[in-house]
Amino acid sequence: MDISTLLGIVLVIFVVIFGVGSFQDLMRDFVQFSSIMITVVGTIAAVMIAHPKARSFALINIALSTLKEPKIDMIGTLRTLVSFAEKARREGLLSLESNIEEIEDDFMKKGLQLVIDGTDPDLLKNMMEVELELVEEDFRERRAVMDSMGAFAPAFGLIGTLIGLIQMLKALNNPDMLGPAMAKSLLTTLYGSMIANAVALPMGEKIAGRASKVLMQKRMILEGLLSIQAGDNPRLVEEKLRSFLSEKEKAAYAASTAVEEAA
Repeated sequence: MDISTLLGIVLVIFVVIFGVGSFQDLMRDFVQFSSIMITVVGTIAAVMIAHPKARSFALINIALSTLKEPKIDMIGTLRTLVSFAEKARREGLLSLESNIEEIEDDFMKKGLQLVIDGTDPDLLKNMMEVELELVEEDFRERRAVMDSMGAFAPAFGLIGTLIGLIQMLKALNNPDMLGPAMAKSLLTTLYGSMIANAVALPMGEKIAGRASKVLMQKRMILEGLLSIQAGDNPRLVEEKLRSFLSEKEKAAYAASTAVEEAA
């Protein structure tokens, strides 16, 4: 569970209720079915028009995916690749075949198998870079869905506002209709802004941030596998892969390595 996404949603709800005054006031004054239909259903319909069904139909799953914390262990990946380099140096590349089944990452598993099979380095690099492009494209498409939602929601809020204003103008002679029409005109704008700025756009940013981290890990894996295939010294492999770590990760890796050496 990604606690930051969940906490952010909870804080947004809290701030809205706090601004309104109470949950009862929120339900009484700020929940209108027709405004919800215009903004929410209209936004979803526009996303379905803008994107292929494989993506637009997965809108809810894409949003829920931001609540799940992906398993990205850069330090663990570095240690695994260095251990493979040491083993290959001692026993040869074919000895790594016994490690294939214990690898959870499909990208690393495929790359290591290609190394063991003696695939030409240039061909291996090209094949794995295609895999990287597919991963990147998947993240890009998922973010595009959320960005579209963030763009369409305020627009449908404006459409609802115009509908409410038209109804209000038609009911100038009927005071009983002015209030509901005015409420619809304002609430749809509020709903559209909330959907865009509290849900869709932040989730799109989170997807983009995760894409950057996942791709960095996979580039580290590819660099490590190419170094192992080339027969590089494990120390050199380690130094190459350290460059993929953030400053915080480098400090943590150095500290853990110092502890191991002292022991």
